[in-house]
Amino acid sequence: MTMTVQVVSPERILWSGEAEFVTARTVEGGDITFLTGHAPFVGALEIGKVIIRPAEGDDAVFAVHGGFVEVSNNEVSVLSDVSEAADHIDAERAQRALANAKIALAEDPFDPAAVEAVRRAELRLDVAGVVPV
Repeated sequence: MTMTVQVVSPERILWSGEAEFVTARTVEGGDITFLTGHAPFVGALEIGKVIIRPAEGDDAVFAVHGGFVEVSNNEVSVLSDVSEAADHIDAERAQRALANAKIALAEDPFDPAAVEAVRRAELRLDVAGVVPV
């Protein structure tokens, strides 16, 4: 059995289809996997990967930078202001962003913006399958 899944950003629907499961990282709950028949759920998303196992084909992987996930009646909606599919990530840009964020973090180890910038850049590289340098 499958469920209907959508990954939505303000600009467009990034992914829509039938899937066997969805795994996402929530702010308070860590990683959670939703299967067919999951109880209704609403949660805030952490900076992290969303993995979708489609009914057919390869997994769809997204870098999600916050947002919400809602599950109801075998439908999963991932709503995020910033979501990037693995094949749309500019790895060179992410490498530069990581280097700049690490410089900012070295200057102020308690700068929350620098900490978050490092996390976002590392996530993009991870989802793109690139090892940070």
